[in-house]
Amino acid sequence: MSDAPAAVPRSPAVVAVLAFAGIVVSLMQTLVIPIVPELPRLLDAPASDTAWAVTATLLAAAVATPVTGRLGDMFGKRRMLLISGVMLIVGSVVCALADSLLPMIIGRALQGLASGVIPLGISIMRDELPAERLASATALMSASLGIGGALGLPAAALIADNFSWHVLFWTSAVLGAVAIALVTVFVPESKVRTGGRFDLVGAIGMAAGLVCLLLAISKGADWGWGSGTTIGLFLAAVVILPAWGLFELRTDQPLVDLRTTARRQVLVTNLASIAVGFAMFAMSLVIPQLLQLPARTGYGLGQSMLAAGLVMAPSGLVMMATAPVSAAVSKARGPKVTLMIGALIVAAGYGLNIVLMSEVWHFVLVSCVIGAGIGFTYGSMPALIMGAVPASETAAANSLNTLMRSIGTSSASAIAGVILAQLTTDFGGYALPSENGFKAVLAVGAGAALLAFAVASFIPRQRVAGDGTPVAEGPVVSPEAAGKQ
Repeated sequence: MSDAPAAVPRSPAVVAVLAFAGIVVSLMQTLVIPIVPELPRLLDAPASDTAWAVTATLLAAAVATPVTGRLGDMFGKRRMLLISGVMLIVGSVVCALADSLLPMIIGRALQGLASGVIPLGISIMRDELPAERLASATALMSASLGIGGALGLPAAALIADNFSWHVLFWTSAVLGAVAIALVTVFVPESKVRTGGRFDLVGAIGMAAGLVCLLLAISKGADWGWGSGTTIGLFLAAVVILPAWGLFELRTDQPLVDLRTTARRQVLVTNLASIAVGFAMFAMSLVIPQLLQLPARTGYGLGQSMLAAGLVMAPSGLVMMATAPVSAAVSKARGPKVTLMIGALIVAAGYGLNIVLMSEVWHFVLVSCVIGAGIGFTYGSMPALIMGAVPASETAAANSLNTLMRSIGTSSASAIAGVILAQLTTDFGGYALPSENGFKAVLAVGAGAALLAFAVASFIPRQRVAGDGTPVAEGPVVSPEAAGKQ
């Protein structure tokens, strides 16, 4: 994996390849969804244990994303992107060969290590693309997370219905190999590096704190929110993360430069990202369930998993189409305005869903509206981050922003699970989430989007440079200069 020559890159090819790599990674997270209910039978293990096939990916991604971002800034973003791709392939092959629980968990954890591809891709774009192409390219790359998720669900359902479940993971491995080959050929290695040494102690501390926090959030409903394990993990996170922050502030070459992260534009954008991640994932939790619940419930539509996936698929295409629009708005009015517009569109989509949930086309419309809003918000956040950090810290800063969105999605899953477990209706002796339960989750999703709008209003106002790129108020300083302030 030697550095590519620093020739003028073929911009369209670089953008297309990086966006494809991002979609492949987000597809990996979606491919397992159709078989989750079948995993206890397929792996001969209790459902409480097979849930780790999903949890392992979440935890690995949370730890790997900021670490690969920092390593990318230090040793080369393209190099780390290729390593992430290898992890995806290896993990997919392990899962494809698995017939028991442990190999599946190991493979899914290895797949999760590839989650840094999207922030790495955004950072490569900043280093390699001309200014006039950067906004639309990073908007597309950021939206690839949602695009892959929306398109992956029907594809995964189609494969699961017609082939062995192992084919899902062989497909992921093949797509990962294609992505690596394309990156090797078309994407040059950036010359922008920070150098220095890797903060191993900081990485261990961050990993421990995040694992405790996300494990408590994701498994709290299963273990009981008042159980000793859940409370203990929350308390451990409360102790470890502040201690980690103090260590990072005192070390010369931290894993995460908290002084840069504390800049108002970066801090507020990251807080808004948590709310946006929450709002985005609420749609993925509610719409497929409503579509697949029996029609006899009075509010379910009795559709298959494949049909539910096809209903969600247009939202991915809308996100893709919205990327250039998002970039145009950011160029004209600044990415802060774009983020706020997107949050309002998402909130409107959830409000629409509360009153329109009786026909299939209602859900197509709603998912497209929310998808448009997500396209706006996801397109604006990289621009806000890159407008406030030095080029040498782009990958680490974008990776932290991606992590914030992941915390939002994990929180959405936990809170929606609690709501749907509490608001139930009896259906033939079984307790199913009630219509009011689903409406409550939709209302919470709308509230999260409005919260993102309110938080984004505190982002510093930006001016727009002559080439259309956003410029934050105040200079972007280096870590060394920041430490002297």
